[in-house]
Amino acid sequence: MRWFLFICFYILIDIYAFQAVKTLTRNNWVHLSYIILSLIVLGNFIYQFNQPNPSGGFAGGRGYAMGFVLAFMASKILLTVFMFGEDIVRFFVAIFYKFSSVSNKSFEIPSRRKFLSQIALGIAAIPFASLLYGMYKGKYNYKVLSYTMHFEDLPAAFDGYKITQISDIHSGSFDNKEKIEYAIDLINQQESDAILFTGDLVNNKATEMDPWMETFSKVSAKDGVFSVLGNHDYGDYVQWESEQARIENLESLKNVHSKMGWDLLLNEHRFLERGEERIALVGVENWGTGGFKKQGDLDLAGKAVAQTDFKVLLSHDPSYWQEKIKTDPNNYQLTLSGHTHGMQFGIEIPGWFKWSPVQYRYENWAGIYEEFGRYINVNRGFGYLAYPLPTLMIYKDGEMKWRQNGEQDANTLIGLLKEYI
Repeated sequence: MRWFLFICFYILIDIYAFQAVKTLTRNNWVHLSYIILSLIVLGNFIYQFNQPNPSGGFAGGRGYAMGFVLAFMASKILLTVFMFGEDIVRFFVAIFYKFSSVSNKSFEIPSRRKFLSQIALGIAAIPFASLLYGMYKGKYNYKVLSYTMHFEDLPAAFDGYKITQISDIHSGSFDNKEKIEYAIDLINQQESDAILFTGDLVNNKATEMDPWMETFSKVSAKDGVFSVLGNHDYGDYVQWESEQARIENLESLKNVHSKMGWDLLLNEHRFLERGEERIALVGVENWGTGGFKKQGDLDLAGKAVAQTDFKVLLSHDPSYWQEKIKTDPNNYQLTLSGHTHGMQFGIEIPGWFKWSPVQYRYENWAGIYEEFGRYINVNRGFGYLAYPLPTLMIYKDGEMKWRQNGEQDANTLIGLLKEYI
């Protein structure tokens, strides 16, 4: 039934958007090409999402199928808005001429305007081209964003201390080893004193790192690589045979950090020393608003850290900064987060304009923010999650108990309802 409704919606939007193409050209080959391409995109999407997907991720064909559907749908919905708006105007113009004293014409809706179809197609091409660019080029278009930050209470021995932050690797989505190796080289070229990873090493399963462990083991810095867990690392977004299987997966993922030489901070801290001076690296587990896992414990992580110590905090979800960190009496001068990905879609003109749909969900979603003399940097992410799928989430007592992307069979849904409701 879900597929039937989706197909009907897709075809309905497609037919309406097709009116812009028909208005622009009468070439039958263009019309036929449009129809065939639309059917191929729809057919591939249905095929890919009816194939087995043991990893529960978005790598390979599934990710591209979703990307193509979203690119086509976004552009065609825009076309539909224009065409529908024009139809409303045409309808009222027809009524005006019908009942106007200056005309005795019968009721006749005016023909479509070619220039409006041209404008509609031009505007619709923007999200279409943007999404396709993101699929093929943007996902591996790595950039180093450099910031120089000044703190009055930073120990003198750490003046000029260089940190490289990476976040949201999502290794289960990778499909190009050469590009990933280039990114690792780019990280190491920074010759940083410390590299800090702020969570989401995988999409769901620890085994996603099997092809990439050797590559990421090459990440190095003078004082080491430090890391925390993100919401995806707990394996909550895929169905497990048992709760024990999920726990074992989490333990395996923790071991992956260790095998790569990364120091995983689980609500704990480390001191970095220069002579008699030091700074504290504090790492909390994931804590997020809106039903995300709340494993982070800032008080525990900073238990033996003095209020006067300069602190760099690793917290995957930036909402923790808004809820607690920025006003915590222990004074966390700098927080590093990720999680939002900038929603993998946005527009930015540096120094002038920055917008993404994710800003309506997260107050801090990309770049550096300051409040009360404390700072947070939200990293847009090393990796990607293809494009988001419809998600089922079950909440109980204000906490998200279960979440899964994509299709669910009836027996699974019935079992979940019995368990949680």
